[in-house]
Amino acid sequence: MTTTAPTPAPSSAARTVRLGANQYGKAEVRLVRVTRDTARHEIEDLTVTSQLRGDFAASHVAGDNSQVVATDTQKNTVYAFARDGVGAPEAFLLRLAEHFTGFAWVDGGRWEALSHAWDRIVAEGAEHDHAFVRTGQETRTAVVTRDGDDVWVLGGLTDLTVLKSTGSEFHGFPRDRYTTLGETDDRVLATAVTARWRYAGTDVDWDATYASVRATLLEAFATTHSLALQQTLYAMAEAVLVAHPAIVEVRLSLPNKHHFLVDLSPFGLDNPNEVFYAADRPYGLIEASVSVEDAPPAGRAWESVAGFC
Repeated sequence: MTTTAPTPAPSSAARTVRLGANQYGKAEVRLVRVTRDTARHEIEDLTVTSQLRGDFAASHVAGDNSQVVATDTQKNTVYAFARDGVGAPEAFLLRLAEHFTGFAWVDGGRWEALSHAWDRIVAEGAEHDHAFVRTGQETRTAVVTRDGDDVWVLGGLTDLTVLKSTGSEFHGFPRDRYTTLGETDDRVLATAVTARWRYAGTDVDWDATYASVRATLLEAFATTHSLALQQTLYAMAEAVLVAHPAIVEVRLSLPNKHHFLVDLSPFGLDNPNEVFYAADRPYGLIEASVSVEDAPPAGRAWESVAGFC
């Protein structure tokens, strides 16, 4: 039997190696700011990530750190800027972006925040001035990306869990030898909404728009008679775009939190669509992007956004 000798690898001396796209920074800086101007305190709770892009080749190839803004410095800057107030997470990130691109060799970056909500504890029949409980609903998200003079802002939320006990159907899908799912004209529809939306610019009332988008998403979910979770997703995104001219694109990721009717017949009981088994996995995952026809180019807005949105 004859054998063929493997082709030798090219000599390293004949190859040119180049540094590609890169970024670096401090991830998940935990920031809590308490405003104590009056006896009624306010609390702001963010997890902030800062990532810089620019001329960092010398650091990678030669260990020259003369143009590296230390990640610890980035962390400290987050805290220092919070001393003057935080406000809307989008506005706070825009301030950080403006500061860091002030370094001549930093031409852009990506700044992200998770905003963790707190409610006042009700004590003795009234909201307490300085005692809070973490809100058990969604987490607000924000991402600012800057490249030179171009700036993109994404608002968003995650883990907004919603459920409809009726008003949802699913039928008319193709069947083959592996299909066991029955058709239904009345099912429980539940999902945990992850949404991001792209703004056309930066002249926005961030907090008011966030509250309005959240309310719009919830209303569309509640009022859409759903023939499929895909249809509900589109209706939710469309409602946001129609109601908010400052937003040009919405991306939604909706896991279908399946609720299966429990068979109670072994116990001599009926089950008139009332008792369900809530399955956590596997689950259907419905995702889509919906935008207005004249949306400006997304540019680098969606870079480094994990998953679909």
